[in-house]
Amino acid sequence: MHLLSSDRRISRRRLLRGAGVALGLPFLEAMLPPFTRRLFAATPVEAKPQRLFAICNNLGVLPNHFFPSQAGRDYELSPYLEELSSHRNDFTVLSGVHHPGVDGAHSSDVSFLTAATHPGGGGFRNTISLDQYVAGEIGHHTRFPSLTLGVNAAAGRRSLSWTPSGVLIPCEDSAASVYKQLFLQGSEKEIENQIEKLKLGESIMDTVAEQSRALNRRLGASDRDRMDQYTTAVRETERRMKKAREWERLPKPVPSAECPIDPGGPAAYMEKTRLMYEMARLAFETDSTRSITLLLDSNNSPTITVSEIPISDGYHNLSHHGKDEKKLAQLEAIDRNHMRLISQLISAFKDSKDGDASLLENSLILYGSNLGDANKHTTDNMPMLVAGGRLKHGQHLAFDRDKNYPLPNLFVSMLQSMGIEADTFASSTGTMRGLDLKAIS
Repeated sequence: MHLLSSDRRISRRRLLRGAGVALGLPFLEAMLPPFTRRLFAATPVEAKPQRLFAICNNLGVLPNHFFPSQAGRDYELSPYLEELSSHRNDFTVLSGVHHPGVDGAHSSDVSFLTAATHPGGGGFRNTISLDQYVAGEIGHHTRFPSLTLGVNAAAGRRSLSWTPSGVLIPCEDSAASVYKQLFLQGSEKEIENQIEKLKLGESIMDTVAEQSRALNRRLGASDRDRMDQYTTAVRETERRMKKAREWERLPKPVPSAECPIDPGGPAAYMEKTRLMYEMARLAFETDSTRSITLLLDSNNSPTITVSEIPISDGYHNLSHHGKDEKKLAQLEAIDRNHMRLISQLISAFKDSKDGDASLLENSLILYGSNLGDANKHTTDNMPMLVAGGRLKHGQHLAFDRDKNYPLPNLFVSMLQSMGIEADTFASSTGTMRGLDLKAIS
């Protein structure tokens, strides 16, 4: 196959082929004119495994009821945080944070865990999400490197999880399907068929890696480094396939709960959310995965059901309340339901034993929204709280609400608390100021 052009440049349209499958080349210096050069870097690091559960409600909360008015450890709980009062020392609430350069109103949920800028722009391309970064570091320890969940998520269009090349990972919207995937063993024939598919994938990776080595001999030093990174990624994919083949022959764990029955439709939004929280607990409890995302696609939800008062309009229409008292009352009832579910989630993680600790002590729970104020479509002053893990909690970290602090700094702190060596993530400028790690015994 001819890869070089007349001026010795490699065409970006060229592919490595094997077993009827083609993989596009990474961007190489040899694809540029001779006078143009670029440097590339990558930093894969192994670390001690912990767990991450990241949740985004893409219509947010009423800001005045969520954010405390005082900062520090002695802050007075806001009306919404009163719902979590029994867990005060288990979480940190943040204010005055944002993703620099992330705008786009409702489009911004796709950047919640990536911080990729201008998601509403025509040429937008997403980047790797925090959960997939975690999965790339520690996902090989578990049967499932990650789980991508959703409630009423627009199929194939909305997700919190994005691959390193910025490709959307679709959400699983059925708690029953998640349960079956985690815990129900297939027949012997189904297992063998899956193993054969994995073997074929390994064969393709072998062929592509061999061709990339042949190409490597024609490249300069910088491009060889880039191709080394590329072939390392190919080999990493192959390694994960081999690991998946091993998992196929191992019996699945026995969970502490029976298979759920999915609610009748999208109006059962709160019950669907509760069940997804339960699936996350079971997945972590059985060490089936260590990285989970859940998109609560409120923007794609109809008139939902809560116990306190009748809800008369769709969730999205209510979010554009225009200070209408009836709409605000309904939104507050919905928001309080969310806070109670988070409180129940934290309780369940605290009550679940994980070795000599609780599941909460070994799990980070991130809850927040891409919108600071859905009524105004603003993406600054994002409502955020983080619970559990190896972080010191019990405080309100209040940053400047006019000149926001970069939220990706929290992501770096979270990664480091999980034992993953990372100094940067997306638009971070370091670790999160004021958020410290517990001493690890």
